[in-house]
Formats: sequence, structure tokens, C-alpha cells
Amino acid sequence: MPVHVVPLGGPTVNGLKLKDGVIAVPALASHVRPSLVLAERESRELLAVAARHDVGLGGCFSAGPAGIQVWDGPFNGPNGTHGTAVHLGSVDWSYDTPAKHYVTIYRVMVTQAGVDAGVSTLTVMSRVLELGGLAADGNRITLPAPPPRDPFRRLASTGS
Repeated sequence: MPVHVVPLGGPTVNGLKLKDGVIAVPALASHVRPSLVLAERESRELLAVAARHDVGLGGCFSAGPAGIQVWDGPFNGPNGTHGTAVHLGSVDWSYDTPAKHYVTIYRVMVTQAGVDAGVSTLTVMSRVLELGGLAADGNRITLPAPPPRDPFRRLASTGS
């Protein structure tokens, strides 16, 4: 079976192209350091409340094994599609880490639509954690990392 690299939003490869809007492209992402670990009770409560406020039930959250997405409103498209709802961002985690039913939150992401709506990584994290009655510690959410420094810059400036 051949394997092909499919560029996100780029030209097609051998007639294969990803559907538009299927993958959320982060405009802003922050790492949670140290990672935030929620015990089984907090994890289950967070997922239960997110399920009650699901985008398919009139809410603005979509929970899954990889995290919780935050939308600006409920899905209103045909057959349960997002319709006019806009994906604002998400909290990404590893489930069953470090123990069964525990959640390790390692990243918060904001889409370009979220940035345009004034959403930050801290507001996405706060909205998700508030579902479980938890507070976000802004000191744990790092600022977006600057681009890596060019390792050859010093060599070029010194002539080495």
C-alpha cells in the first residue's frame, strides 16, 4: 500500500486532497508547563459536564479522548454538522495518563477564528476547566514560543 504526504490546504497529491475545515489549524498555541494532571474524579466530572453542554445538544463544547473543543455556539448544520458554528480553540490532553481515567493537559490551542474573536489560550483553558469547577493558573500556560533561533547566525556575523 503506498503512503503519500498530503499537505494541509495545499495542492492535491495524485488527486488526493483533505476536506476544507476538517483539521483545526492553530493560530496560537501554548504549552501547559508543568502539565496539569486531573485525577479520575475531576476528569470524569469535566467530561460529564462537557457532554451535557455538547455542541449537538445546544452547548458549545465537544469532548473526546484527545481533549475538549470550544465552539462559539451549537452545531446547527444538516445532519449534525457544524453549520455556522465556529471552532474557537481546544484543550489537548493525554487520557489514561499517568493512570487509568486520569487526564494530563499539555496544550491549549486557539484557531484564527478564535484570535479574531478575542479569545486567548487562557480564556479557552478557563472555560474548559470551569466545567469541572476548577480554576486555570495563568502561570502554567506559557506564552507562544518564538521561532527557533538560527544556529548559524552567530557564525555568519563573525565570519566563522
